Amino acid sequence: MGWILLVIAGLLEVGWAIGLKYTEGFTRPLPTVLTLASMAASMGLLGLAAKTLPIGTAYGVWVGIGAVGAALLGIVLFKEPATPARLVFLALMIVAILGLKATSGH
Repeated sequence: MGWILLVIAGLLEVGWAIGLKYTEGFTRPLPTVLTLASMAASMGLLGLAAKTLPIGTAYGVWVGIGAVGAALLGIVLFKEPATPARLVFLALMIVAILGLKATSGH
């Protein structure tokens, strides 16, 4: 159950990271409320996941999912560069996330 909570927390982290762009400096009410709600839910689920998973693994996977997801959505939604080097490093982050999962002992 901890892993499921952690993946959902990571996806919510992607949501609030992307949401920051849409808040326009927290001047737009609806995107601001949705972003703050996503932040709170993401942190709450991370906390629940950390009850059963090692904190280093949980935090590393949470950050990794958020970073990879935000970078990929940045490419898709905001036309950020998708250079070969950037894609290689995103792939390495995915390998690191999978490595943390594989070596967590859970």
